[in-house]
Amino acid sequence: MLGRIGCYRIFALGLAALLQSSSAHALTLPEILNYKGADREQALIEGAKPEGQVVFYSAMIVNQALRPVVDAFMKKYPFLKATYWRADTSETFAKVSAEQRANNVVSDLIEGTGIGENVVDAGFAMPFDTPVLAEYPDVRRDPRHLWAATRLSYYGAGFNTKQVAAGTQPKSYDELLDPKWKGKLSWRIGPAGGMELFMSTLRIAWGEDKAMAYFQKLRTQQIVNFGAGSARTLVDRVMAGEYPVALTIFAHHPLISAKSGAPVDTQLLDPVPTTAAIVVVPKGLRHPHAAMLLLDFLLSKEGQAILAKAEYFPSHPGVQPLESIARVVPANAGVGEVFINPSRMPEYNNRSGEIWQDLFR
Repeated sequence: MLGRIGCYRIFALGLAALLQSSSAHALTLPEILNYKGADREQALIEGAKPEGQVVFYSAMIVNQALRPVVDAFMKKYPFLKATYWRADTSETFAKVSAEQRANNVVSDLIEGTGIGENVVDAGFAMPFDTPVLAEYPDVRRDPRHLWAATRLSYYGAGFNTKQVAAGTQPKSYDELLDPKWKGKLSWRIGPAGGMELFMSTLRIAWGEDKAMAYFQKLRTQQIVNFGAGSARTLVDRVMAGEYPVALTIFAHHPLISAKSGAPVDTQLLDPVPTTAAIVVVPKGLRHPHAAMLLLDFLLSKEGQAILAKAEYFPSHPGVQPLESIARVVPANAGVGEVFINPSRMPEYNNRSGEIWQDLFR
């Protein structure tokens, strides 16, 4: 039989465990999203178990990255069912907006380029924090704690190597003004199109007056406004020979296609436009513990390595991109870059869209 001291000891241990469990479950929603205690993962696990699931909206390509990320996450946390939904920026924002207006939020995390900024700008995002962000540069995390960068994108000029001989491609913004490129340049228009990013980059780097003077000259080049598909679609048209040069496309896309023998390559222009896909937490989410487990996983070296393997550029400074695409990282190429802060992206692009309307439409 247990003595009185033994009974007290068992009672004390049981009470401590109960209090620890209760404290984890008693956290308010803001406390869950910002909890940084030493027992963070365990507290999130205990809270996530009764939630049972997490819903992830992301712009990542499903087979390339989104499914591998979700599968690895569920393998690490087998008590959770992670489901995902993938669409472009405008479609995702429409869905998120409808959920917010109806007070029937389905998503627990939202990730992508463009969509995260729109969610924040509309006031649909909640502040969050996680210890892993201490490993990230300040520029890749929002000082208001409304977003964090998950992956980076670098942009350049893609060109058809059969139509544009090696070494003759435009290598600078000034060379785009050469009369020989008149009618041979293209860029993607529409929401978050390459033309907006092109203009925003030069406005930031050169200032408004110098950039506007340049745009006045560039307008005479009769740039083709491509609005029939995604940024990847425009690269496909370049590969097919429909357009000799495409401006402000994802710089690594031609490299990936060239590995398969496609007649396409990338030329970086200095400064290189750089953006980030960001992750945000929507107001009204139903599975906050599970959402933070997924967010931690996505930003960790483990999750970032999955993105690197999928031919994305990881945001975590400790995870390197694949060697096959690393040459378009501005630091590796020895050229400058302009990182367009996601918080200011809508502001910059709205004004750049107005300039396009005036000069290039």
